[in-house]
Amino acid sequence: MSTVYKLPLLFEEQPEGGYTVTCPLIPELVTEGDTIQEAIANVGDALTAVIELYEDQGRPLPAVLQPLSNQERFLAEAVVAVA
Repeated sequence: MSTVYKLPLLFEEQPEGGYTVTCPLIPELVTEGDTIQEAIANVGDALTAVIELYEDQGRPLPAVLQPLSNQERFLAEAVVAVA
């Protein structure tokens, strides 16, 4: 089963096309995608890489990076592109 994290994400449209995604609470989290949907899909891989980086460096995860419990309800805002 996957671990679920709730994080704020910033999407920045790039002049050459596509989007860069960052997290203001975790500066190491950076990813991109040609579309909003692709950028969102890449966030999970980027977060996995950040968690591995912290583990490799023997650093504790930032306090903001706490998994949600299975019973916890949460509000999530979504980015939806409509043609």
